[in-house]
Amino acid sequence: MKQMWNLGKSGLRVSCLGLGTWVTFGGQISDEVAERLMTIAYESGVNLFDTAEVYAAGKAEVILGSIIKKKGWRRSSLVITTKLYWGGKAETERGLSRKHIIEGLKGSLQRLQLEYVDVVFANRPDSNTPMEEIVRAMTHVINQGMAMYWGTSRWSAMEIMEAYSVARQFNMIPPVCEQAEYHLFQREKVEVQLPELYHKIGVGAMTWSPLACGIISGKYGNGVPESSRASLKCYQWLKERIVSEEGRKQQNKLKDLSPIAERLGCTLPQLAVAWCLRNEGVSSVLLGSSTPEQLIENLGAIQVLPKMTSHVVNEIDNILRNKPYSKKDYRS
Repeated sequence: MKQMWNLGKSGLRVSCLGLGTWVTFGGQISDEVAERLMTIAYESGVNLFDTAEVYAAGKAEVILGSIIKKKGWRRSSLVITTKLYWGGKAETERGLSRKHIIEGLKGSLQRLQLEYVDVVFANRPDSNTPMEEIVRAMTHVINQGMAMYWGTSRWSAMEIMEAYSVARQFNMIPPVCEQAEYHLFQREKVEVQLPELYHKIGVGAMTWSPLACGIISGKYGNGVPESSRASLKCYQWLKERIVSEEGRKQQNKLKDLSPIAERLGCTLPQLAVAWCLRNEGVSSVLLGSSTPEQLIENLGAIQVLPKMTSHVVNEIDNILRNKPYSKKDYRS
């Protein structure tokens, strides 16, 4: 994978596809499969691996860290990111207080067996904590060498802008990136709000769920298979989303997109991932895979990216009919 892009307007170079560990590591897959996935990703040129303190109650971080150690990969060749918000059961073990940001990150680093992460994300906004306290604590962990950069996840454009203003006002470190859900059926934030932030203050987008939790994989065309994520007990919401009226409409649109994928010589998931990558504000797309085959297929989206011409993008838009209004929206 030759494609390395800057994370927002920072100098950090990240592979345009990254590997996420949500649901899979410490949950859906064995440690052996996790190691196989990371090896395939790393050997394909992926340098970005994303996790969070809340994934599998900390187990995802443990697995990620032990694989890095076992493989003996150079730490300087990797970009490791984690997210803080839900750390434990006690009131003081969650949120974005200075206390939890510092203690939570220390806990993450212990589990990861690392001295620092490259980016620490605030996993959601925290209305109970003043913005100045959040920005100050993030600046502190960076100055202490526990992280290189910080970012936000699922924050509104207004909240990101506020963090940026506070950082500028007090000569602190602003966020470089927002993690946001982005796929064929969810577009507004990444296509309209974030590009504006990218041009104004340099905040990039790291996106997740390019296949809409598997909805775009095509495997739900005839209901919910037993081995899929939607069949897991804690993913009842996903099952409901798939079998709903809206879900059925989405499956029909996917059927209409299939001929485009065939013409471009790719699979529907590859088309969907390449479609996410074409967006100029997107620095990296996080893939979540439960099998090596799935990961290899999704990594193949890189080959499809040059074929995402404005003509193809327009064709896709005509089928989806959900394009939000924005001034400029594709990498040509």
